[in-house]
Amino acid sequence: MKTDSKLLIILNTIESFFTAWAFMKAGRMEPGNILTGVFFLLSFFLYRHISIRLSIKPFVYTKNVRWSAIVLSFLFTVFYMTIDYPHYIETLTNRLFQAVVLLSVFLGFFICFYKLLLLLFSYSADKDTLQRLLYQKKGGGIRHLPFYCFLGCLLCWLPYFLYQYPGIMTPDSINQLEQVLHVTAYSNHHPFVHTMIFKLFYHIGFFFTADMVAAVSFYTFFQMCFLAFSIFYFLKTLESFYIRQEILILISLFYAVVPYHAVFSVTLWKDIPFAAVVLLFSCSILRMLRDKNLSTLAMFTFSGIMICLLRSNGWYGFLFCLPFLLFYYRKNARTIFPAIAAILLTAVIVKYPVMNTLDVTQPDFVESISIPTQQIAAVLAHDRELTEEQRSLIEQVIDTAYVKDLYNPTFADNMKELVRAGNPDYLSAHKKEFFKLWVSLGIAFPADYLKAYIDQTYGYWYPDSFYPVADGEGISATNLGVSHTPLIGGPIVIKGKEISLKLGNMLPIYSLLWSMGIAFWFFLFCAGNAFARTERAKLICYLPSFALYLTVMIATPVATDFRYVYFMVFALPFYLMCALISPER
Repeated sequence: MKTDSKLLIILNTIESFFTAWAFMKAGRMEPGNILTGVFFLLSFFLYRHISIRLSIKPFVYTKNVRWSAIVLSFLFTVFYMTIDYPHYIETLTNRLFQAVVLLSVFLGFFICFYKLLLLLFSYSADKDTLQRLLYQKKGGGIRHLPFYCFLGCLLCWLPYFLYQYPGIMTPDSINQLEQVLHVTAYSNHHPFVHTMIFKLFYHIGFFFTADMVAAVSFYTFFQMCFLAFSIFYFLKTLESFYIRQEILILISLFYAVVPYHAVFSVTLWKDIPFAAVVLLFSCSILRMLRDKNLSTLAMFTFSGIMICLLRSNGWYGFLFCLPFLLFYYRKNARTIFPAIAAILLTAVIVKYPVMNTLDVTQPDFVESISIPTQQIAAVLAHDRELTEEQRSLIEQVIDTAYVKDLYNPTFADNMKELVRAGNPDYLSAHKKEFFKLWVSLGIAFPADYLKAYIDQTYGYWYPDSFYPVADGEGISATNLGVSHTPLIGGPIVIKGKEISLKLGNMLPIYSLLWSMGIAFWFFLFCAGNAFARTERAKLICYLPSFALYLTVMIATPVATDFRYVYFMVFALPFYLMCALISPER
């Protein structure tokens, strides 16, 4: 035993050395910086603690836990170093030294993530301890607590509603208002169903007030209520599992107090109600792990339909989920399959016969190929040698003389507009030829393609990138007759709003809630916890978010746009509670 203990101390020392090396490079420190010694000591004592804890709770240190930690540690290390690694070797020219440094840093990060994941899994997989911490006996406590949390969210969001009255409207929102007022034709570029919901509440508001500004506010208030309702349904779901009320209150504070929820609740984007229906859909799946009553099936059907119709990627995300849902619920086919069929049938009818009858314009083909367009543009911007056939095909669509000036590695709209200014009809008519072109250039220049893809998507998986969050303000310039008309104001209100949003980029730990990359890492940890706890049935609860995340990674036009994955940030408490709940309860 003493020999084993000494070997473990030696191993922990070596692990701490590589971890300190990784932190030194990540922190841009010189080797002689005293903090490298601090990191070494902190790592050593942390790893010693983890080793002791795992020896005390050997039932947690299972094969499932180890493999879950290994896979996640590898992914986290790759995600982090893919963006950050150039800084580690920027002063080195020798390839061998570069390889040694990168391998050592990779090993240091991998060890750090692996050990931390083992520590976290030792708590999350300890069902007996969680039983005491999470659950309460049936009855007692505050009656109707989820409803009070619903009201509390609305109350905390109310100052933003009054200050941003009638709501925050960007050019996208203005375009939808133009469709509502029949200034422009209906278009599904911004989801037609969302525009119709906006139109319904706008006309209700105008009927009662005969004022355009007040009419817009009717929709804004409905959106606030709908967002708060999804939180209410989530808390009711947890309450049905007898989760402690203190936990419900903490979750409601996340929604009520973190300011970007308040800002988004009054921002007229389809992404906001979409986040709500994703949470509703996920909660209905969680409920169906235990029972499949009529009300749960109704919510499953309603939210599934809305996922398909409130965003274009929602439709493709649901189609991705479809075979998994059919397989998972095959034993409950008579109960669940009619609901799935209703979702598909309703979505198909609305998306095709209904929209065709109403002459709703569909998004152009260019809108769906942001990443391939960026990858081809990267090849052109780097002056790679193309065949005459390849160059001729490209020049049929765009003027290649503008590519270098317009190409932005993190923003696809420049290239999309260049295509639209050229000959997009030729592109639409020759999709097969352009697909072959895209594949052939990828084979010829894989490094350019990989770099272009990383540049276009890094904000959604790299946890240390800066981007503005919830910085919308007022109403974009328009002559439609609506304008920013704050009902409260003054320096205290304005400064309070500014400070509340700036704290997201200033305070450590709290700032983690503002990172899309960290939200994705957290999602992976929670999903991995289902493997660690041998509860793979719960993976179905994470399927919708994972499918929607993949659609973003396939077609995002912007590398760092918080609203595209707001559905994932909004569902963070759901991921955690789903990871910790025992389905049998």
